[in-house]
Amino acid sequence: MAPIGTLWGNADQRQTKVILSVAAVNGFELNTPEWSFKSKPAEFVAKFPYGKIPSFEGADGFKLIEGAPIARYLSSIGSVNLLGANAHEVALVDQWLHFAEHEIGIPAGLVAGMIYGYFTPFTPQILNKNTDRIISALEHLESHLAARPSGYVALDSLTLADLVLAGAIHAASSRALGAVDRAKFPHVFAHYAKVTADERIKQYWGTENFLEARITEPKVAPF
Repeated sequence: MAPIGTLWGNADQRQTKVILSVAAVNGFELNTPEWSFKSKPAEFVAKFPYGKIPSFEGADGFKLIEGAPIARYLSSIGSVNLLGANAHEVALVDQWLHFAEHEIGIPAGLVAGMIYGYFTPFTPQILNKNTDRIISALEHLESHLAARPSGYVALDSLTLADLVLAGAIHAASSRALGAVDRAKFPHVFAHYAKVTADERIKQYWGTENFLEARITEPKVAPF
């Protein structure tokens, strides 16, 4: 199969992991040009002047930015239903997708931004506030998943919500949560293990970047 388009992204970015997983589940091939935050390729900037990743250009010239819309679009044109089969199911998938993005993914990004100095000075009080927000979300998620025999977050099979949640958990575990924190949420991390063990997508995930202990001081960005 010829590539259905080009994805500009970074393999460490949670949104890129989700998009690559959606593509893999559906058997899609994507071009993935080399990317550098420090030196954005001229071809990319010409097509996406805002300069944000992930960005997608389809083989037909259709362009999208932002992780969730790209993942939804690829899900919608694929043969595997990751979005739900009726209005209720679609709404549930969207609910948990947005919960993962806003309650875990965004504060994890704020923690990373503070640690690596992307956009705000390092402030321990704000760092702890965002980490506490993640913990609060995980407490709610732990109770929810404990009552779901399937182990999936929205429906009884893999959906886009599961992949987005895995991305948020990966980001939080790599930037904000130490091993002691993660041990408090066995159902959350059983979900992560279940979703990312899928042979079609496991190459994009893993746990090797998970923190042993919380970061408590500024660090040099790893990329």
